[in-house]
Amino acid sequence: QIEAEVQRRKQLPQQSVERRAIISKCYKPKHPEVYTLQDSFLAPEFLEIERFCTSPGADLQGLLSHLESFSDKRIYRLPVFTEHFCQALLDELENFEQSDMPKGRPNTMNNYGVLLNELGMDEPFLTPLRERLRPITALLYPELGGACLDSHKAFVVKYSPHEDLDLSSHYDNAEVTLNVSLGKEFTEGNLYFGEFSQDPSPVPQYIEVEHVWGRGLLHRGGQIHGALPIASGERWNLIVWMRSSAVRNRLCPMCRRKPELVEAEGFGDGFTEPPQGEEQPQTVNVCAL
Repeated sequence: QIEAEVQRRKQLPQQSVERRAIISKCYKPKHPEVYTLQDSFLAPEFLEIERFCTSPGADLQGLLSHLESFSDKRIYRLPVFTEHFCQALLDELENFEQSDMPKGRPNTMNNYGVLLNELGMDEPFLTPLRERLRPITALLYPELGGACLDSHKAFVVKYSPHEDLDLSSHYDNAEVTLNVSLGKEFTEGNLYFGEFSQDPSPVPQYIEVEHVWGRGLLHRGGQIHGALPIASGERWNLIVWMRSSAVRNRLCPMCRRKPELVEAEGFGDGFTEPPQGEEQPQTVNVCAL
């Protein structure tokens, strides 16, 4: 079973490339404007936070006054998108779901949703969004490479009573995760957060966090978390796994060993290889992990 799963996963990148080529050639977007990040998509409060973080003398304490914090788990909520943009993006995603285009699914735990790189959103939308988040993550998560997040995997997940209801405990293949609630109308389905995966507790303390339309949660990828069952309606969330090659080149966040690299399309899993004969840049103190 393990060997079969290994082979299946090895085939995923090429299958994704093939789907993206078909989608690029054959799919007609309903809202082509949502594919390129614009300031008008971003909440005014997000733009204010961005201005603060890029101003001289910006520090963590000042940033925290702009964010909502949850317990001591370093989970933060901030406004990200306008309601109008969330509605337009959801309308586009539903149009794609109803099309006859080939569709990859986000991961082994989510059966419904969309891989946004296959829609062609990586370069025009997601890379600029990650770069605009970087001044924020640099202050919040410096030891996780928050200042040098240089790749990502982004997808939208969907929950409804007749499809995926919940999500069991897990941690992400990411240094930092952004989770934005896009809507729609739903009840229940709160997120829950436990311990940091690298600092387990014999009696974990869990907290629940409600979804707020247009607002995003930033948390460490290694934070154990999951989603409680949805009771009614539909819930859509944008998930961006942000990665720092300076961190993961030294230690894989999943197996906790030095990675053995293989070639990959696009960002792969966020690992990079230096040019022949060069050492890895000494930019992050992994011992801080």
